[in-house]
Amino acid sequence: MRFELEALLADVPAEQVDEARSFYSSRAAGRGPSTFDELKEVRARTSPSPADPPAIEEVLEVAGARVPVRIFTPADGRARGVHLDIHGGGFYMGSAAGEDVRNRALADALHIAVVSVDYRLAPEHPWPAAPDDCEAAALWLVEHAGARFGTSRLSIGGRSAGATLALATLLRLRDRGAVDGFTGAALQFGTYDMSAQTPAGRRIADEYFIRAYVGHVEDRTAPDISPVYGDLHGLPPALLVVGAGDVLLEDNLAMAGRLSAAGNDVELRIYPESPHGFTGHPTAMAKTALKGVQSWLLDRLVQP
Repeated sequence: MRFELEALLADVPAEQVDEARSFYSSRAAGRGPSTFDELKEVRARTSPSPADPPAIEEVLEVAGARVPVRIFTPADGRARGVHLDIHGGGFYMGSAAGEDVRNRALADALHIAVVSVDYRLAPEHPWPAAPDDCEAAALWLVEHAGARFGTSRLSIGGRSAGATLALATLLRLRDRGAVDGFTGAALQFGTYDMSAQTPAGRRIADEYFIRAYVGHVEDRTAPDISPVYGDLHGLPPALLVVGAGDVLLEDNLAMAGRLSAAGNDVELRIYPESPHGFTGHPTAMAKTALKGVQSWLLDRLVQP
């Protein structure tokens, strides 16, 4: 079988493709901190924008763990579902607060509750701290969403490292027999191999974030670290969003194929002229992709 990448691209207006091409031609490619000192400097400069109305800040207590979260409920009316958001940032940057504006907009647009987990960051807290925190937040939702938000229909999602952690969380929940409440997973440009064995994995093998997060682990093909190597059966429907210019494109293609081969419902959307992280950039292409994610989530959270 042979296919061309162009045949897999999302159908977007030509003017959006042209705008994205122009935007990225004059934008320098980004690179994360390469030392702990650089990381501390980036963290110190980061000042998340507040949302209006603001998040409700809570600390969940689950099986002895204490996990901070930020909660948004729709400003108008009862929640029709609950979305667990896991922020990106290479497992060593970012915060739940950094997603406040986006999550407030998501809660109001879809009339859902959004719970964003402030998981512990590497290198101070390397693997498995982050997936432990995400799993704890997900288990809390499985047990308490109905009473707290009036609905037990759940979804999960994240960008980059957040997508990786979302998938790792689903695998943990499935192994516990607790995944059935999740109706969908919106995974944006995940990092699915940190063992340097796949083509995309080899391209990022020298990145500091990998050393910070799993530098102490001998076998990084463990599915909790690199989900592309996992047994992927029995997972909820998944939407994979990635840019055609993403350094991780091949691993996202592989993940979509493996999820489908395992019998899951999978949709893959590849956006032209777009690099890693494109849905966070000020382009019409990003708005189109995010609107598509919202529509997909709504279809799975709201009962027919």
